[in-house]
Amino acid sequence: MNFSVILYLLGNVLLLEGVLMLLPCVTALIYREPQGVIYLLVALLCALLGYFLRRGRSQKLIFYAKEGFVAVGLSWIVLSLAGAIPFVLTGEIPSYTDALFETISGFTTTGASILRDVEALSHVSLLWRSFTHWIGGMGVIVFLLALLPASGGYNMNLMRAESPGPQVGKLVPKVSETAKILYSIYMFITVLEIVVLIVAGMPVFDALCISFGSAGTGGFGVLNDSCASYAPHLQWIITLFIILFGVNFNAYYYLLRSKNKKEAFQIEEVRVYFAVILLSVIFISFNIRSFFATYSEALRHSAFQVGSIITTTGFATTDFNLWPNFSKTILVLLMFVGACAGSTGGGIKVSRIIIFNRTVQAEVRRFIHNRSVEMVRMDGKSLDQDTVRSVSVYLVAYVLIFVASVFLLSLTGTDLVTDFTAVAATLNNIGPGLNAVGPTGNYADMSLIAKYVLMFDMLAGRLELFPMLLLVVPATYRKN
Repeated sequence: MNFSVILYLLGNVLLLEGVLMLLPCVTALIYREPQGVIYLLVALLCALLGYFLRRGRSQKLIFYAKEGFVAVGLSWIVLSLAGAIPFVLTGEIPSYTDALFETISGFTTTGASILRDVEALSHVSLLWRSFTHWIGGMGVIVFLLALLPASGGYNMNLMRAESPGPQVGKLVPKVSETAKILYSIYMFITVLEIVVLIVAGMPVFDALCISFGSAGTGGFGVLNDSCASYAPHLQWIITLFIILFGVNFNAYYYLLRSKNKKEAFQIEEVRVYFAVILLSVIFISFNIRSFFATYSEALRHSAFQVGSIITTTGFATTDFNLWPNFSKTILVLLMFVGACAGSTGGGIKVSRIIIFNRTVQAEVRRFIHNRSVEMVRMDGKSLDQDTVRSVSVYLVAYVLIFVASVFLLSLTGTDLVTDFTAVAATLNNIGPGLNAVGPTGNYADMSLIAKYVLMFDMLAGRLELFPMLLLVVPATYRKN
C-alpha cells in the first residue's frame, strides 16, 4: 500500500474543499450573516491541512487498483468529516453525528435529512448544504483528475472507483481530458437550469440551491415542503432537468460531436431509461387521478415523483406516502433501478439491470440448447466476461449490504417499512423513503446506530460499494 500517494490525494481533496467553501462565504457577504466567518475559518483550516499533506508526495503518482479504491473511499470520508464542521460551529446542527449525517447525505447526493425545520438555517448553511450535492454529483476526484498529474494512466483506477456504472471508459485518450469534458457538460447544464428557473420566476437563491440539488440528483431544498410551494411551471422545469441529469453523459458528448450524433440515440440504456420513466408516469398518473382535482395535476405530480425517484434526486411536490400501494410499489422499485451509468444519479443503474437480465436469459438458453454459445450483448456489442462477472458480483455485494443494514436497523425498534425503505433510500442515494422517513418526515429520530449504518450505506451506494468494503477489510492494509 503506497500511503504517500493516498495522503497526497487527501491533501488535494482538503485543499479543493477549502476553496469551494469560499462560496458560502460570498453568500454571507450578500446576506450579511455572521456564520460566514466560521465557514472562512474552516476553509482556511482545510486549505492549510491540505497543503501540508500534499508536501509529502512521492516522486511517482501511481494509483494501482487497491490504492485507487482506498484513496477514493478515504477521500469521501475526509471530505465529509471536514464539511460537517461549519454546521456544528455555527450551532445550526449542534450534534456532530447529525451534522456528519447531513453532510454525507449532501456529498453522496442522497438528500436524507435530520433537519425538522430547514427554513431555520441561514442562507450560508443552506447554500453549503445544497452545494455539497453539486460537488458530489460528478465527483470531487473526477474534478481533480482534470488537474492531478498522475503517471502511466493509472489515474483511471481513481475514476473507476468513483464513477458510477459497470463500465467506466474514456471519451478521449487522456483521462484528464475526459474529466474536463464531463465537468464542462455538467457545468453547462447546471448554469442552464439556473438561468431558466430565474427567467421563469424563481428567486435567485432558490434557483441556485434547487439547481445544485438537481444537477447532483441530491434533493436538499430550501423550503420545508421541498418543491411543493413552487408554481406548477417551475415544477415541470425541475422535472425536466432532474431527468436530464439522470442520462448517461456519454450521450451528451456524442450529441456535441457532429460526426457521432447518432451514437447518442443508439445507447440502449438511455432508451430503456426513458421508456421506464414514461410507463411509470402513465401507470401512476392513472392510479392517483382521484387524489387530485384534474388529470393534468395528477400527471404533473406523477412525472415529478417518478423523475425524482428514478434519478435518486429526492425532491417532492406531494406526500406520495399517502398514494395507493400500486403507485408506492412502482416508486420503491424505481429506487432500486436508479438512473443511467455515467450520470449523477444513484441506484443499481439501468445498464446493470439490462446486463443482469440478458445474463439470466443467456443461462436459460444454455439449459435449453446445451451446446450453444450464448453471448451477452448490449448496444449491439458482445460484453466481455469481466463486465458480466462484475455485474453479478456487484449485485451479490449489494444484496448482502442491504440485508445486513436492514437487520441492524431492525434492532433499533423501528417498523419494517421504515427500516426497509430507509436502507433503500440511502444505499440508492435517494433520500426519502416511506412511513417515518417519508417525504414529509426525516431521519432525526433514528437511533445513533441506525444513523451510522445509513451513513455507511450512503457512502457505499455513491462509491459503487467496493471502495467502502475495502476500507473495512484488514487484508487491504497488508503488504503485498
